[in-house]
Amino acid sequence: MLGEYRIEGRRAADISTSVERAVGAGLLAPGELLPPIRELAVQLDVNPNTVGAAYRILRDRGVIETAGRRGSRVRHRPASTSRELIRVEAPEGARDVSTGNPDPALLPPLAAALAAAAARSAERPVLYGEPAVDTELERMARDAFTADGVPEGPVAVTSGALDAMERALVAHLRPGDAVAVEDPGWGSLLDLVPALGLRPVPVRVDDDGPLPDDTDRALRQGARALVVTDRAQNPTGAAIGAARARELRAVLADHPGVLLIEDDHGHGIVDLPLCPLAGATDHWVVVRSAAKAYGPDLRLAVLTGDAVTVDRMRGRQRLGPGWVSHLLQDAVAHLTRSGAVDPAAVAASYGRRREALVAALRERGVTAYGRSGMNVWLPVPDETAAVARLLHAGWAVAPGARFRLASPPAVRLTVSPLAMDDIGPVADALASATGPVRAGHYGRYD
Repeated sequence: MLGEYRIEGRRAADISTSVERAVGAGLLAPGELLPPIRELAVQLDVNPNTVGAAYRILRDRGVIETAGRRGSRVRHRPASTSRELIRVEAPEGARDVSTGNPDPALLPPLAAALAAAAARSAERPVLYGEPAVDTELERMARDAFTADGVPEGPVAVTSGALDAMERALVAHLRPGDAVAVEDPGWGSLLDLVPALGLRPVPVRVDDDGPLPDDTDRALRQGARALVVTDRAQNPTGAAIGAARARELRAVLADHPGVLLIEDDHGHGIVDLPLCPLAGATDHWVVVRSAAKAYGPDLRLAVLTGDAVTVDRMRGRQRLGPGWVSHLLQDAVAHLTRSGAVDPAAVAASYGRRREALVAALRERGVTAYGRSGMNVWLPVPDETAAVARLLHAGWAVAPGARFRLASPPAVRLTVSPLAMDDIGPVADALASATGPVRAGHYGRYD
């Protein structure tokens, strides 16, 4: 246990810092079993309550996980280790299809929108005490939510989708609580959950989104929140259709106390209709980021939800950043009002490339997935070998480990950098670099 490393400290803060420093330096490996509380207390000549407090700090920071009598261990992926570090640097001459970024050619120019926002600010500067949400953006967001069948609720603005998810989770959950998450799923969310001291519970997905039986199992096992992606799921492209939405709403109806968070980042770039789950539980939030349609650097998302949840999120926001810049809110409102993006054209552009790649792989005997959005998910027998072979062939793909908890190996490709002439060559490289995988739920072996 711990090898040669000795935990030090007399106070809980010092003990936790000693452990966290060792984890960051690689002196304590993932999965390393920490000493029992009483044993470490004797070694350090401190009260067991002090060690217990240190372990709670480490758990809340996402450094360790506790399992009752089975003890406390360094997390398999400590919160200080971002999944973004699991990446492949594309060498000179290689094509990078790993990033998950939108196609810059499909993003609107921002100059006019930002200039208009600056001009309005010059006429009427936003000062302390102003409403947190721009009136026009709030109306536009509310109208769009209503048109898509999302229940009535107050509107708030956050600095992106992940900021909204963090605020929603903190509004209802405490460290140690479990959160049901899609597996495979968005790597940033899979990092966020343990960073908040919460426990991720994997839920398998297929082309229609989370599997109802898995979702029900996770909730019956005590998950206090469920995070789902409505459309353009990252990394698989899954989209919740009407039939799956009915099944999931039926599951959620048996768990009214669960916090439901819906990520609709595909709004504006996907032509599939939204089939919302909102309202199936007492507490819910639907989040729409501007990143994919208007540009990641805008750092803005709009959300709606039940009054209690949104009020808690707004209250905590007031005590931190206060509000999201009205210059950005005005710019997004300008882009929306001017019709700067044609959702149908954007969806068609991504769809042509994504569907052509999936079809080309199918012709070569390779199963891949990508129902919506800008990504294609390809199960592989050996993830490391596949990534290395593709890199040697001149293609940098994203390792599936960035997006997985319990699901099997895979790689993700983003079609944004691809032209139609690239489809054949990349499909050839993928077919050559990967072996056959018997299809299940995104590569699960039956």
